[in-house]
Amino acid sequence: MRHALAFLCLWAALPALAQDLVFSTAAVDQCLAAGAEDACIGLSAEACQRDTRGGGSTLGMTGCLDRERAYWDGALNYYYQDLRTRDPDRADALRDTQRAWIVWRDATCAYEAADYAGGTLAGVVTLDCLLRQTARQTLFLRAIHTDVLQR
Repeated sequence: MRHALAFLCLWAALPALAQDLVFSTAAVDQCLAAGAEDACIGLSAEACQRDTRGGGSTLGMTGCLDRERAYWDGALNYYYQDLRTRDPDRADALRDTQRAWIVWRDATCAYEAADYAGGTLAGVVTLDCLLRQTARQTLFLRAIHTDVLQR
C-alpha cells in the first residue's frame, strides 16, 4: 500500500516536470534501425535524464522513463492491433497471450519494486520495469509481425 501511495504522489507531480523534459525517441529509433533491439531499451530515457535539467532527480527519472515506456507501449499496441487484423486465425490466441503477459508484467514489476516499498525509488523502479517489459513484449510482437508479413 505504501508503495502505491508513493507511486501516486510521484505520478501526480509529473505534469509540472513533464513540460521541462527534453525527450526524444531518436536514440531508440537509431538503435533499432541498426538492428540492436534489446540494447535499445532505455536509451531515450537515459538521454532524457542526461539532457533534462533535474533529469537525475526522482521526478526527472520517472518522467523520462514514463515517456519512453509510452513510446514502446504505442508501438506494442500498433503491432498487436495489426496482428489481430492480419492473422485472424490466431487473433484469440494473441489476445489471450497479451492478457497473460499484462498480469505477468504487473506482478514482475511489483516484485522488483517491493524492496523499495514506502520509498521514493519505488516509482522509479516500477517505471523502469514497465519500460523494459513493455519494450521486450513490443520486440516479441514485432518479430511475429515481421513473420506474418513475410508469409
